[in-house]
Amino acid sequence: MRTTQRVRRAGLATAAALVIGGSGVAIGAAAADSGAPGVAAAAAPAPGPAAPGSYAGPASYAGVVRQVLPSVVLIRTAEGLGSGVVLDTSGNIVTNAHVAGNAKQFQVQVAGDTAPRPAKLVGTYPPDDLAVIRADDPSGLQPARFGDSGLAQAGDVVLAIGNPLGLSGSVTEGIISATDRAVTEPAAPGPAGQARAAATLPGAIQTSAPINPGNSGGALVSASGQVIGIPTLAAGSPQGGGQAQGIGFAIPSNLARDIATQIIETGHVTNSHRAAIGAEVATVLGTDGSPGGVGVVAVTSGGAAERAGLRAGDVIKSLGRTQTPDATALTQALAAAAPGDQVTVTISRAGQDRGVQVTLGELPGS
Repeated sequence: MRTTQRVRRAGLATAAALVIGGSGVAIGAAAADSGAPGVAAAAAPAPGPAAPGSYAGPASYAGVVRQVLPSVVLIRTAEGLGSGVVLDTSGNIVTNAHVAGNAKQFQVQVAGDTAPRPAKLVGTYPPDDLAVIRADDPSGLQPARFGDSGLAQAGDVVLAIGNPLGLSGSVTEGIISATDRAVTEPAAPGPAGQARAAATLPGAIQTSAPINPGNSGGALVSASGQVIGIPTLAAGSPQGGGQAQGIGFAIPSNLARDIATQIIETGHVTNSHRAAIGAEVATVLGTDGSPGGVGVVAVTSGGAAERAGLRAGDVIKSLGRTQTPDATALTQALAAAAPGDQVTVTISRAGQDRGVQVTLGELPGS
């Protein structure tokens, strides 16, 4: 997130509806952060007597918190602050691209450090909202233990560890509510007042652990102390109000590690693993002003759309079994697909609907 006073909100794709969040502005001021960061851990309350055959869970996650805290850093930029997770002994730290923003220089601090240490940008990949920075002095930075996010399942207990509102080393607790969500972040302000394109995240982990401003880029941790996700955004209220409670999203650790490794090894992303249709598109509005499909503005030379015979002026109505009333819905449908998938794309051309077989291409790297 861009500052501690801002929380990312998501357009949440479900089987029944599309909920798109608002601007991502959270009301409230960041807490003052002077001197060495403290640790504000919200321990789970001691459980009462368990019903026969039930599982009460641990009385405390203090051991897990002590294990993970040295691997989660507070990141400061000129624009604000966020969180990051230490990847290796070289001082590489994975965070969100929207935390890094336009910065090239950073200050990072582990809970308990007496002073921040400088860091520099290694690389960023906005389509997955991921970035890597590297601390100039890696001493004392403890690499996190990463788990297999593919094993995460609804009902698993998780902790979100980060720096919400500047409160370094804060911990919240919840469960995994769902996996494999495709969520779309809102566009964010960019340089010279230009909006950055919204990122659509494939396979996101939904959690009830509170995700607050400053948590972005931190750690979503299993009860065994393994990082299984990078908390990134909270859902906005469908009524256009504030942040929806108990609905947050994290980038799966398997994806985060893969993209971060590519950035570290080559300076950019060489394999996005993400499907693309190979066309510039825009939402088409109907006569009543409501979204009426996705118009093809231009096709990429040699791309999937051109190979399938799509052309400028076509209106995409669905991709596979997913209806695409607007560009966000199409992007989310592509996020749930894979390069090389063969799908039937329903288009409207000259007032006639037709199905076109398209072999999806791959979203370009950075």
